Amino acid sequence: MKWKGRRQSSNVDDRRGMSTKGKTIAGGGIVAVIVIALQLFTGVDVSQLISEERSGVATEKTRELSEAEVEEGEFAATILADTEDIWTSIFSKNDMNYPKPGMVLFDDAVSSGCGRASAAMGPFYCPADQKLYLDLRFFDELHNKFGAEKGDFATAYVIAHEVGHHIQTVLGTSQKVRQLQQGKSQDQANELSVALELQADFYAGVWANHNQEYLQEGDIQEALSAANAVGDDAIQRRVNGTVNPDSFTHGTSAQRMEWFMKGYRSGDISKGNTFHALLN
Repeated sequence: MKWKGRRQSSNVDDRRGMSTKGKTIAGGGIVAVIVIALQLFTGVDVSQLISEERSGVATEKTRELSEAEVEEGEFAATILADTEDIWTSIFSKNDMNYPKPGMVLFDDAVSSGCGRASAAMGPFYCPADQKLYLDLRFFDELHNKFGAEKGDFATAYVIAHEVGHHIQTVLGTSQKVRQLQQGKSQDQANELSVALELQADFYAGVWANHNQEYLQEGDIQEALSAANAVGDDAIQRRVNGTVNPDSFTHGTSAQRMEWFMKGYRSGDISKGNTFHALLN
């Protein structure tokens, strides 16, 4: 992707190289990553998953960032700026204002508006403070442990997906889904979660459609490879050797790739009703 020398978002809080003290969920390392792999790119209410430890957290500088880490942060800030420009334009065309989300880059653990979280959760969006949280080392795990193609657009896809959850919060979709899940069986609640995640993939595709002037050959394939790697069926097969569709919360690899491509091909936010089959 062509990104160097372009505008970077000012809504980025880079906490990498800082250490925080306090309790976190799940612990670090690949074992924890596997245990909660189904929470990757989570759109669920993370306040239910994150420790309630929210106060008295000490933060201190522990190391300087490497040149590679600095560049990774600059890339993430550029992608966030792209989402700001594109979604501001789309919202404006629909007579709406787009409140820009924040992004927090961190190592190992972080304190968010939803509580304390470990990097083992993977990237997540917190609706309480309307911020995206990423430990950028996750993308090495995505490649090395889950088989996604290595490339910068895999990172761009994940950021755009999390911004998709921000859009769902702004439009009230996430809140409506939470209400619909009340009183439903676990299977029915899971189906609604899948629809929410697939819509975030669709929004990521819409963003890519409107950002084509900066795309390069292979970028879309990198996004599809990442979507394929984090499908519920792919993760379950890799971790357990079996697949249980009733426990899906994010969608299959095929569904995630399909809805990303629907957004990419149409570029039309109105085409992303992933809930139609469930509500009709």
